[in-house]
Amino acid sequence: MSTRASRALTDTDEFLPFGRLVDLHYEAEPRQLVRAEFAARTDVGKVREVNEDQYLVVRRRRERDLVCSSVPVELLIDQRQHAYTAAVADGIGGHRFGDLASLLAVRVGWELGANEIKWTIKTNPKEVDDLKQKATIFMQLIHRALKDEARDNPRLHGMGTTLTLCQSVGPSLFVVHVGDSRAYLHRDGTIRRLTRDHTLAQLMIDLGEIDPDSPEVRRVQHVLSNALGVGDGDVFVEFSHHEVADGDRLLLCTDGLSDLVPDAELGRILDAHPRPEDACKVLVDLALARGGRDNITVVVGRYEFEPDAVEP
Repeated sequence: MSTRASRALTDTDEFLPFGRLVDLHYEAEPRQLVRAEFAARTDVGKVREVNEDQYLVVRRRRERDLVCSSVPVELLIDQRQHAYTAAVADGIGGHRFGDLASLLAVRVGWELGANEIKWTIKTNPKEVDDLKQKATIFMQLIHRALKDEARDNPRLHGMGTTLTLCQSVGPSLFVVHVGDSRAYLHRDGTIRRLTRDHTLAQLMIDLGEIDPDSPEVRRVQHVLSNALGVGDGDVFVEFSHHEVADGDRLLLCTDGLSDLVPDAELGRILDAHPRPEDACKVLVDLALARGGRDNITVVVGRYEFEPDAVEP
């Protein structure tokens, strides 16, 4: 009697159910490749001497090419997929080595994220929960790496940073966030904020202690309640899952932009400037024209769905 253990198939196994084979044999269904065009821009602003912001945009590809086969081409799933990672980090202003903290956070994120892509056709609730746990561990490792650097070098004590990171695979978009940088999704003329500010002001608003329109908000709006590299214990990691649609725009920015340009105006600018490069320039120039009180960093991505797409 054979004692070989069987292995349960997962959604990453490249096998088709028989029924799907039959469907494909009689009527091929269109498949879509999700591409994104990204641009980014950063500026030191008109007040600060050092730019403590950092940004990163990464594209990864999964693909294979058919050389030859006797099997009908429409029965062979095209596994080409693109994954995109975009991040912005803002070193804590007023603290020493904020620029180093944001640089280290993005650099450690680059190293840790090298093998964290899950090439899945469709994301289910269990996978989202698994990804949330991985993302939390991911951010805690960056948090501890920054604290370790400060412990080994006393001059770095007190350095910290925000980090807002978005990763998309196909139409699935995951947002991982610490601090008060922001991520937005723009669709059909409407802009929606995907993150919450981890600030004392937002905390007091949530508790009903101050009104959102109160002058008191401005006094505490830059006091972070949560940041990488500072504080005792673990950092709080905000995680969310979204679906992008054809033509959607993703915007990441530091507070050097969001402090000076209201959400509704951000949406109008994205409407008026479909090309990410143009939108980045207009947004940064507008923040500078309104005083440029802080470093300004913007990342804009535009998603396009291509049915039956085949890359050259």
